[in-house]
Amino acid sequence: MSPSRFTDDSVPETGIRKLFTTTGHWQRWLDVEAALALAEADAGVVPPDAAEAIAAAARLEELDKRRIRAGIAATGHPLMPLITELSRVLGDDYGGWVHWGATTQNITQTGDALLLRDAHQRLLALLGRVLAAAGDLAGRGAEMPMAGRTHGQHAVPVTFGFKAAVWIDELLRHVARLRRCEPAVFVAMLGGAVGTHAALGADGPRVQARLAERLGLWPMDVPARSASDGLAEYVCVLAMLGGTGGKIGRELYSLMQTEYGEVLEPALPGDVGSSTMPHKRNPKLSQDMMTISAQIRALVPQALEAMHQDHEADGAYTAMLDDAVGRACVLAGDQLARLAVVLEGLELDPERMRANLDLTGGLIVSEAVMLALGKVIGRQEAHRVVSEAAHRAAAGEGTFAALLDTDPRVTTYLTAGDLAALLDPTRHLGLSAELARAGAQRARAAVQGSWEVSPAASTSAWTSVISSP
Repeated sequence: MSPSRFTDDSVPETGIRKLFTTTGHWQRWLDVEAALALAEADAGVVPPDAAEAIAAAARLEELDKRRIRAGIAATGHPLMPLITELSRVLGDDYGGWVHWGATTQNITQTGDALLLRDAHQRLLALLGRVLAAAGDLAGRGAEMPMAGRTHGQHAVPVTFGFKAAVWIDELLRHVARLRRCEPAVFVAMLGGAVGTHAALGADGPRVQARLAERLGLWPMDVPARSASDGLAEYVCVLAMLGGTGGKIGRELYSLMQTEYGEVLEPALPGDVGSSTMPHKRNPKLSQDMMTISAQIRALVPQALEAMHQDHEADGAYTAMLDDAVGRACVLAGDQLARLAVVLEGLELDPERMRANLDLTGGLIVSEAVMLALGKVIGRQEAHRVVSEAAHRAAAGEGTFAALLDTDPRVTTYLTAGDLAALLDPTRHLGLSAELARAGAQRARAAVQGSWEVSPAASTSAWTSVISSP
């Protein structure tokens, strides 16, 4: 699952792809079978010695994987051969207690929740790296003036740190969204065939609660097999996170263009930009982030379609959702790894930023002139006067400064010294530096917060940290 033509060797391995393997799923399903037996023993449903034997044997290295694969090939069932092999290893005394009162999806979905939690923890760790790097950029660039651009055109001056603070703001909201998803995503399901606790009866809710506690998950209020909104939401949140990563990649891609030249993503050891143009230093990782963003976002319709479960369960839609979740996690990890590398090694060129800031000969601060003039002649009239000078300057009739300095509608109220100050773009940065430093502080506070994922961990304090000004 390579996100682009660039190999994963160019960025740190996230470990997420390795989670979603056949053997990875098998071991997590075995972990659930072990926890289930122990939870049922706690509730007096399964003999304690049987539960302990099941828990001790539920390790993939203790089982014959060839038998399991042969069983899957023969039965077409993803879990039953694993149960059969575990029961065989346990023998007649204890094998009959394996999988007691459960149905396949109870085990597979709960086990996959454990895998997903591992992936989630890695994603949060990568986000921590990204936020730390973005915070550093916001601090370093807090007072580094550059052209702000809207609709692809010069707007008013900003600082690079302000730009990084915008990224931080979005990323922190994505972290908060991911944390809010946890109780709906990392759940233990044990309701039997359709979710009614028919097999375990009154013991069912108690066993499910104990199973969840043993696995560090949340119990489902209604353990329905057709409830898939939590996982669908998770894919949507990862797609939104991917959207921000793609946006940052696209912006850096633009700023690296020769005509801008304001930043450079880090050059990797031995990097070759082009097979025929030795001078090329291409935005490879930024392009990757844009590509991956599109790939994650394309999974959202699949995840939402998978919510259309038929009656109490539909295996086709469950498989569709599992595929979307796994791919979204791998792609999100790939993108965040690239984003971390880029932001940690991003090269800034403040001289080029300043040169670009002066490209329009002061037009970028026309707002400052208009507001100063508007205080005495009214905003609308000031807008008309300054706009006229701007259009004449653009037509080559003179410089913006000269046209203003020879217009009596301006000079009656503003001196040459006033105009010189107003046309200095570094004086019209607003609160760029303050917002950048605040963003850097929020990023640092978030990175230092709690990242534990379990029902026992309180996320409210962490969320309040990232929401504070």
